[in-house]
Amino acid sequence: MTKTTICGTDLHILKSDLPSVAVGRILGHEGIGVIDEIGAGVTRFRRGDRVLISCITACGKCEYCRRGMPSHCEQGGWILGNTIDGTQAEFVRIPFADTSLYPIPENADEDAMVMLSDILPTGYECGVLNGAVKPGDTVAIIGAGPIGLATLLTTQFYAPANLIVIDLDDNRLEVAKKFGATEVINSADGKAVEKVMAMTAGKGVDVAIEAVGIAATFELCQEIIGAGGHIANIGVHGTSVTLHLEKLWSQNITITTRLVDAVTTPLLLKTVMAGKLKPKQLVTHHFTLNDVMKAYDTFGNAGRERALKVILTNS
Repeated sequence: MTKTTICGTDLHILKSDLPSVAVGRILGHEGIGVIDEIGAGVTRFRRGDRVLISCITACGKCEYCRRGMPSHCEQGGWILGNTIDGTQAEFVRIPFADTSLYPIPENADEDAMVMLSDILPTGYECGVLNGAVKPGDTVAIIGAGPIGLATLLTTQFYAPANLIVIDLDDNRLEVAKKFGATEVINSADGKAVEKVMAMTAGKGVDVAIEAVGIAATFELCQEIIGAGGHIANIGVHGTSVTLHLEKLWSQNITITTRLVDAVTTPLLLKTVMAGKLKPKQLVTHHFTLNDVMKAYDTFGNAGRERALKVILTNS
């Protein structure tokens, strides 16, 4: 491993929201590295190659991989830092390397490359694509953490008319403004719904993207979505939420869920290398692997530390 990072999902794991993760598991499903050894079945890579590690392990052959849904690969999927040891270590083993790694281009910024392992594909696939964002839409992103901000960056591919970001943290909302939000709302006063309706002439938003993973934020999506709109859930939910079908059944609402497939990584990689997408701006802190607990404390107290993404360097 050269560089890795901590994901919000790792914090959910520490809260016991994902029982599939055994005690003692090495966490982490993102990062870049240099190949130290290759197995007999590896044909696309050689020792010494610099590679981007996808958060999703894909065999490339099973029914789900062939359907473009490797998140449910019969022998892979999201296994790194989940059912097998992950990337927050000096070395990591990557099954199905030929279809789960990407070569890193010359002169690529390494911090930016780490953002392509998970956060950018997740925001783009689970939020933007599932939300069917179109030019002229009014889009609300609930949550201005790293995933919400990655969604904000990639939503702008489709030229929405209005981009509303809702969060409890004024610092993160200020960052959202810098990243392209047209409006920001601090929901601490409990008036987020009222403010969104005022901004949309009482109609609600075309797309509501949930990027937190708690009941209150999914509830907020249901309250602000307009007729014919899309609610796209990104967040990892460890507890049940209420679905208000008694209000939504007649509103032509589409609700989507998704575990990232990371099938858009090549597209996003080209966009980053062309300078059209600049994910390095999501990185706020750097640590070495030896300081991993300090890094977790910083990321876990993001409001206090003004943290977005932290980079862990193997040195």
